[in-house]
Amino acid sequence: MLRLICFALAFAFAGFQSPLMAQSATEQQALAAMSDKALSKMPAKKVFGAQSVPTHTMKSRAIGFYSKGCMAGGTAIPVDGPAWQVMRLSRNRNWGQPELVALVERLAVEAKKFDGWNGLLVGDLAQPRGGPMTSGHASHQVGLDADIWLTPMPNRTLTRKERENISATLVVKDRKTMDYKVWTEAHARLLKRAASYPEVERIFVHPPIKAELCKWATGDKSWLAKIRPYYGHNYHFHIRIKCPKSSPTCKPQSAPAPKDGTGCGEELAYWMGDIPWKPKKKPDPNAKPPKPAPPMTLAALPAECRAVVTAP
Repeated sequence: MLRLICFALAFAFAGFQSPLMAQSATEQQALAAMSDKALSKMPAKKVFGAQSVPTHTMKSRAIGFYSKGCMAGGTAIPVDGPAWQVMRLSRNRNWGQPELVALVERLAVEAKKFDGWNGLLVGDLAQPRGGPMTSGHASHQVGLDADIWLTPMPNRTLTRKERENISATLVVKDRKTMDYKVWTEAHARLLKRAASYPEVERIFVHPPIKAELCKWATGDKSWLAKIRPYYGHNYHFHIRIKCPKSSPTCKPQSAPAPKDGTGCGEELAYWMGDIPWKPKKKPDPNAKPPKPAPPMTLAALPAECRAVVTAP
């Protein structure tokens, strides 16, 4: 039985099954029939990556931590809305908790109404049942994270092919310098609006974007505490919202509390310096290549996640 399920999941993972195809009842029944011991040993990213639909028999809730959990009762953000379009549709990662979907939709509408945006291009939220992804993210596992492109939405509906192939535009030249041919005040207004929502826990951006916001902001700057510098967020920003009250087993993240109240001091200086970007130690050219770390198994996730992957 284990060999059969592994083959089925590997087949889906390899791309022979459309990610939008409904998960077969036979496969779900086979997963449910597996012993806890056998199922717990399976790579979590393959189990969750093969799920193409959300749970239909479980209430919406985030289970576990942002980078170690899963999601019951996921809700899909529509791929087209009055002020947004979802990108990379083949990934089937436009799922989240209802609170996250509502917030992204609200941000898009308000950015169009007040901040000079035609609309937003929405990147990854989560897989239909959350959990570890086959590629791309360590977090986005419980339906409370969303990526928003910093590229404005065009004034037309993109085709599916365009949504797969169009590249987002970098708004920085390097890890210290903004590209002012791309960056506008509308970008700053959008990020301030997102940080102003009380549900938002933090927003990740590339370090020079944080530096630019620190220079731009006036008046009450407390919202800047939520804007956190981090690697790789040079063409999009990452919104993370708080654990919903309806999710008692969701593990919250401590609220950001920079010493200066904004994160524009010591924290920003650290990220604009060289330390975060240097290798931890000089590689030994004569050393053997390290063995790859074993993949996270289902056993490493909260126990409730077994019910999530086996539920119809």
